[in-house]
Amino acid sequence: MSLNSVNIMGNLTRDPEMKYTPSGKAVCSISIANNRVYTKNSEKVTEVSYFDVEVWGAAAENCAKYLTKGSGIIVEGRLRQDRWEKDGKTQSRVRISANAVHFMPKRQNNSPEPDPSVSAGDQSPETRTAAAAPGEDIAWEE
Repeated sequence: MSLNSVNIMGNLTRDPEMKYTPSGKAVCSISIANNRVYTKNSEKVTEVSYFDVEVWGAAAENCAKYLTKGSGIIVEGRLRQDRWEKDGKTQSRVRISANAVHFMPKRQNNSPEPDPSVSAGDQSPETRTAAAAPGEDIAWEE
């Protein structure tokens, strides 16, 4: 038995990239930054981590339509490792494959951070939830 589950909240570091597999399935690639704030020697320290996320199907299309650089999201998903050969060496990368993406409300000027408790039932674009079905391997079309 194994467990592979990820929940993470962050902001997009770039606009979403929408592509389609040769079979026509939509896949959206997004990158998020997640901040961890802690105290070290009585000083506030911010540690930033960056994560690549893939979203499939109708959820991918919703992400491409409604999200832009800086948008806040919560991602529920699993880790996925890709491996390939390049110049005789094995390369790898770990991404988050999203099962669901929850859109955070957009911040108004001078307003506090978005409230992560916003109901996914609210169907405004700012709080829409996009669910993704498990995808197939990506064969990028250029």
